[in-house]
Amino acid sequence: MQTHLITVLQRHFTEFHPVVPVGPGIRFIRFDFTRHNNWLPADVLTNTAVFSELVDRQLGSEKATYGIGGYAEHRTLYDRSAVFNADRPGDEPRRLHLGTDIWGAAGTPVFAPCDGIVHSFADNDRFGDYGATIILSHMIEGKGFYTLYGHLTRASLKGLTTGKKIAKGERFSAFGIAAENGHWPPHLHFQLIDDMLDYHGDYPGVCRFSEKDHWLNLCPDPEWILQLERYL
Repeated sequence: MQTHLITVLQRHFTEFHPVVPVGPGIRFIRFDFTRHNNWLPADVLTNTAVFSELVDRQLGSEKATYGIGGYAEHRTLYDRSAVFNADRPGDEPRRLHLGTDIWGAAGTPVFAPCDGIVHSFADNDRFGDYGATIILSHMIEGKGFYTLYGHLTRASLKGLTTGKKIAKGERFSAFGIAAENGHWPPHLHFQLIDDMLDYHGDYPGVCRFSEKDHWLNLCPDPEWILQLERYL
């Protein structure tokens, strides 16, 4: 499945609209949330205000607009939320990230990379979850695929209906504040999905490390659409 999707995306690589504003004066830096991160102490992860302050400080110190990264990253920060814990004590928790995060200011607009329709949406309102979430369905060369946008403003969900058309380049959502984005520092979780597996308004954005091959096959590298590495 993934091979077919990537082949299609490769042929249209130059056609996707930026998902967030880019251009002169906008700087990107890479964020690493593995155990090698040396600026985010583990003891502050459950304090969203302090976590947000550290993210802002890191961006400010680098004079950056966005911090990006996270695809296939094994993250210690998911210790902060029971959402990612195992169902039973001793079982493996979920820690491997399946999307790309773009960390930036609350209210940052989000644009559709290509024409699509609203597949589903929801307010996944639990500590550490997606918060306001929108999933778009796309079709290129007869190949269907999906893009998920998590940690949005609740206002982004207003007026949405399943099947609503969203045009390439249309501003359809924005980064939410912590109170509406699952209690995270403001950022966008962007995920490329080959098969929705009957999920609606939600989809695993983090998996068990032992199941990484299965989930990474379902969720190819978002860089095929985002193309943000060129800004680093």
